[in-house]
This record gives sequence, structure tokens and C-alpha cells, in this order.
Amino acid sequence: MPRSLELLLVVPIVALSICRTLASQAAPDAARLRPASAPIAAVEYSVTVDSVSARAHTLRVAMRFSAGGAMPVILSLPAWTPGAYEIDYFSRWVTNFTATSEGRALPWARVGYDSWRIDSAGAAPVTVSFDYLADSLDNAMAWSRDDFVFFNGTNLFLYPAGRSLDYEATVRIDAPPGWRIATGMAPSATSTRFSASSYHDLVDMPFFVGRFDLDSARIADRWVRLASYPVGAVAGENRARQWEWLKRVIPPEVAVFQDIPWTTYTVLEVADSLATGASGLEHQNSQLDVISPALFDSPQMATFLAHELFHAWNVKRLRPVELWPYQYAREQPSPWLWVSEGITDYYADLAAVRGGAIDSSAFFELTAEKIAEVASVRPIALTESSLSTWVHPVDGTALLYYPKGSLAGLLLDIFIRDASGNRQSLDDALRQLYRDSYKQGRGFGAAEWWKTISSAAGGRSFADVNARFIEGRESYPWTQLLPLAGMRLTIDTLREPVFGVSMLADSAVVTSVDPRGAAADAGVRAGDQLLTIGGIAIADAAFAQKFRAAFAGEGGAPIAIRVRRNGQVLPLMGRVKLATRIRTRIDADPAASRKAATIRTGILRGLTTH
Repeated sequence: MPRSLELLLVVPIVALSICRTLASQAAPDAARLRPASAPIAAVEYSVTVDSVSARAHTLRVAMRFSAGGAMPVILSLPAWTPGAYEIDYFSRWVTNFTATSEGRALPWARVGYDSWRIDSAGAAPVTVSFDYLADSLDNAMAWSRDDFVFFNGTNLFLYPAGRSLDYEATVRIDAPPGWRIATGMAPSATSTRFSASSYHDLVDMPFFVGRFDLDSARIADRWVRLASYPVGAVAGENRARQWEWLKRVIPPEVAVFQDIPWTTYTVLEVADSLATGASGLEHQNSQLDVISPALFDSPQMATFLAHELFHAWNVKRLRPVELWPYQYAREQPSPWLWVSEGITDYYADLAAVRGGAIDSSAFFELTAEKIAEVASVRPIALTESSLSTWVHPVDGTALLYYPKGSLAGLLLDIFIRDASGNRQSLDDALRQLYRDSYKQGRGFGAAEWWKTISSAAGGRSFADVNARFIEGRESYPWTQLLPLAGMRLTIDTLREPVFGVSMLADSAVVTSVDPRGAAADAGVRAGDQLLTIGGIAIADAAFAQKFRAAFAGEGGAPIAIRVRRNGQVLPLMGRVKLATRIRTRIDADPAASRKAATIRTGILRGLTTH
């Protein structure tokens, strides 16, 4: 699942927060009791799209196969996309379902919310076809415009219920001349045919089809491709910057596992103004990102890209036993998402600082923001947060396993380095676990995880750490822990001016107004485009700093505002409102011991002492 970046601009502070939107109910138990399908073979899928159907957000999907025996064939469509821990029921976008054999209609019936029974009587070949509505701009879904479509295999590709998913299949894309195709799937025979060795691979390789930009570069001795839509949306300096970030973050991640598990890696990127931030979804050799163009120059985009990349090892390959193998008909709750997502987020920051995409002060700032984020909601165990994400709790803890899990990664890294004299690190533990579980074709469990962590720390027991900070709800002991790594924590209480709006970063259009802020007092409305506040242009890159400097301590002072409303520029007048803000800071401790300073350097550069 992505660690999304959402633009939540409450002037004057730009906050990058986490959001996952669609909540659904869990699958009913009946889904687990379905009868098994007759065996099938020679499976081929096809997806047909052109500018007319794409404009109508419609894909034409077909599945061809031969059926074994006289038993009915029962085909199911997944209920979720691995990595997006929510039940979506993709079958609800299916219409015009038919089943035929050599032009003859076959009897069929819907036998569940996600399944169809075809009475093929051993007919061969069988063709099942349907239309699919591609209108959801969501990484786990399918979406189209008149010259483009993206889709995930989980959206479209049926599988035989109750049968092994280790079957080979091909995918054919029928699209207009001049339309490109980008996917992690291997080409087969022609540039429009692709093959996968199993259903798991088949649905783990999303597709871009249409008119989009595509180029490639050699990074860490492998080809990396960047596909972006619309044409020209990610160009010039923005494209060069993204390539630079990729070149910087990939090598440090490869160094953690000392293994490159892909032949090519593809970044599939939709840069659309409808997006209010950035969200990504990981796959075994690709990532599908939906990004607001307003974020192109944000340094945090480097950690965003690095997060999805790190998933190629952690969760797509190294993953908890509860997620091995994937089950597509139902939810798969696991108490280990704090490792799969949270520790991935820790390594996204590490890859960025180790590769030079950000500096150490930016790494400290990201870490401090996570500490503040965790402190702002009720105490919750990491295991509880990992499990509850499937039901999307509304108390602010739904995705806490991201920041708190990331901080758990730092906590474990410091403990391991301190106990081993910086001879071992969390890198070593993850690398060993990758070899011992994924390379052996299985998921890891609690005993193996903690045994590996303990071994990296020279045999130190982590039972107390687990009981207090992972399964327990105790706050992390930063004042004792950070000095072990040559860092120090400072918490300040500030009185700062606040304006009190949320707005779209790329247009400065107000989306909501806080009734307690200066904006409401001045009569600012949702839909207004902010131009200046206190004489400072909203478009000024240093707006936040200038606003704070100009109005700090000026509570009650008049403040002039200019907005564009219904095409007209309006002058408004309000009064400065002050609010208390707790600022959490981390920096390098100049008085750190030699051992602590060595650990700090080791974390930031990926080094151990030998």
C-alpha cells in the first residue's frame, strides 16, 4: 500500500499527509465456501480499447480457455488488489457478461457477488467476455480518457475458483495504431502480446495503454523505464529531476538486500490535475503512481518513489506468512503491516539520504514529523493498527502503521547498532530474512522475525521491546534512544499566525474554510482563488516563512487579503489569528559520544563497522 502524499494546505503551512480513500466491507463468509471450478488450460486474456470506448470509460475484456471435463467452470474476479488493503469488489464494474463456444451461446449464471458459473460441458474453446467500467482514478482500479487507459490485472482477469493459480497465461492488447503499451509483463510473440507464468504474476503487472511519454535509463545495471501520462505532463526539468531521484534512491536500496529482483523496472505515472496529492501502488517490477503536478518539485517525491521501489523487496517478495500466498476472494489481515509498510517508509527516507536526494537535516525533519504525527492521535499498538486498516477506523489511526512503523524501524536499527557496536544493522537483519524466507519460497512469522532481529543485535532479547512498543502502546523513549545514535530531540511550543483554509496547491483555490481562522473572519469562501495575504503573494515559494515572519505576535492586527471570485478580484479585510503549535525537531548532537556519532553516520550512510 502506498505511503501517499496529499496536499493539505492550511495556510501558511503546507502539510503532506497520508490518505487512502475508498472504504468497503469485508467479504462474506459465503465467498470462502464456493465450489471448485472444472480445470481449465490454454488461458488467454484480451483487452480491447479505442478512443471511443476509452472516452466512454469502457474496456472490452475476453478470456479464452479450454475446459477439462463436464463439470461447470466457475470463474471469479478478485475482491482486492494486493498492496491496497481494502475490499473493492471489482465485479461491480462488470456488465454485458457472455459465454460462448465456437459461436454458440453457453448457459451461465452468477453464483456469487464475484463469480460466474459456465456450463461448458467440456466444450473447447470457451470464450467469456464482458465490458468493464474504467472510471476510477485510483491506483488499484482502472481509469481512462479518450487517448489512454490504465488497469490492474485484478480488475479484469478472471480465475478458476478453487483451482491452482500456477497456470501460464497470455494477454493480448487490441488498441489503435500509434498507441503505446507499458507493463512489467514480458512480451510474447508480438509487441501487443504478453505472458505470465502464474496468475499471481499476471495480476501484479498493471498496464498503461495509449498515448504517453516513455523513456528509459540504466540504473544499478538494470533498465528502468518512466512512462507518464498525459504526453508532456512530466517533461523538461521535472522529468530530469525524477530521473535524478531514481538514480539516487535505487542503488542504496539494492545495497540493503544485495539482490536486484527485476530485469526491468517500470514507473507508471499519471500526472493529473484531478489528483490532490500523490499516491502509489507497488508491484513486483513496477509502480503505478497518481500525482498532482504541484508536487513535481517537492523533495519528498524522492522518498515517495523510493517507498514504492523498496516494496519490490519488502512485501512483494519478503512478506508475512499471512499474505503468502495472496488470496483474492477475501481480506488477508496481518499484524505485520508495520513491517511491510512502516519499515518500507523508514527505508524510503534512508534511501533518499544515503543516495543524496535529501540531506541529513531533511531526514531529521521527516523523522520529527512522524514523531509529531504519532503523538497527535490516541496510543495504539502497531499490530492493532496493522490489522484494523481493513475496516478504515475513523479515529485517525487507520494508517498509523506507516509513521509509527517507520519509527519502529529507526528504533530497531538503533538498538541493533548499539548492541553490536555498529557491526550489524537493520539492513543485515532484513537481508538475512529475505534470504531465509523469500528465497526459500515462504513468508515469515513472528518467531523468525524476532530471532533474526536478535541475531543481528548479537543475541539481545527483544521480548520487552515487542511487548512495550510493538504489541503494546507505550510511547517510544526518544530522549533515551536518540542519544544512542548521536541525535537529540527538541520540542518547542510556538504561537504562530494561522489563516485557516485548505486549498489546492496548484491553483490556490480554497476547498474549505476553518470558521475559527482569519480567513472566515474576512469572508473568504470555498471556491475563492487566493492571490495575496498581507501583501504576500500566495505564488511566492517562500510564502509560509514570510507570512510567519510578518505576523508573528500580531494577534488581532488587521490583514489585507485579495481573492479572485467569479472572475473578479476582491479586496477583503480580516484580523490576524494566532494558534499554538508544538514543533518537534531532531538534529545531530554535537556532544555525542564517538560510538553514538558512528551509529548516526552508519544510519545516514548505510555503513557498519568492520
